[in-house]
Amino acid sequence: MRVSTIFGTTLAALASFWGVTPATQAVQLADGTVSFEKPPNLINVTTTYNETDVWGATYYFTLKLPENAGEPLGRVTINQRQGLDDIRFKLEDSRAFEGTPRKKGEKLTLKEVTKNVETNTISVTFDPPVMPGKTVTIGLRPVRNPWSSGVYIFGVTAFPAGEKPYGLYLGVGRLQFYDNDKDLPFTWRLR
Repeated sequence: MRVSTIFGTTLAALASFWGVTPATQAVQLADGTVSFEKPPNLINVTTTYNETDVWGATYYFTLKLPENAGEPLGRVTINQRQGLDDIRFKLEDSRAFEGTPRKKGEKLTLKEVTKNVETNTISVTFDPPVMPGKTVTIGLRPVRNPWSSGVYIFGVTAFPAGEKPYGLYLGVGRLQFYDNDKDLPFTWRLR
């Protein structure tokens, strides 16, 4: 059983004990903390280029918010948890849209995209929040792909909209970067 399911069940029981009305289907505690009734799912994490030291890549994080989520999706945090290099991002070039990278839908408006340098966490806030039943993809643009090859792991957490949202950890996305023949002279690596 997933931790988020256990937490959701516990919050639902506490909400019913405190007399919170189920009309919104959201889980809200007496202190105003709001959580999803059913958590979003991290569907996929992909990159447009998986070679090391390449410019112009986009990393896509795709989430599915179920119909019975109870609350819209307000914010997503993405935290690099593993990888030899710390990947730097061009936050101003971040984007989001409904659908998947292969089937892009309507563009979504981002209120802000920030980075906490101490925790190496990027926070993407939607304005307006994403309604239940939608698949949403966040595109982050690195300054360049990491110099070192290997596996890079990103933890993804989703937060409902509201004043006191309780974030649910959705799991990790994995990107694999491969060496792009660094032994060759630069002129032979033109793309």
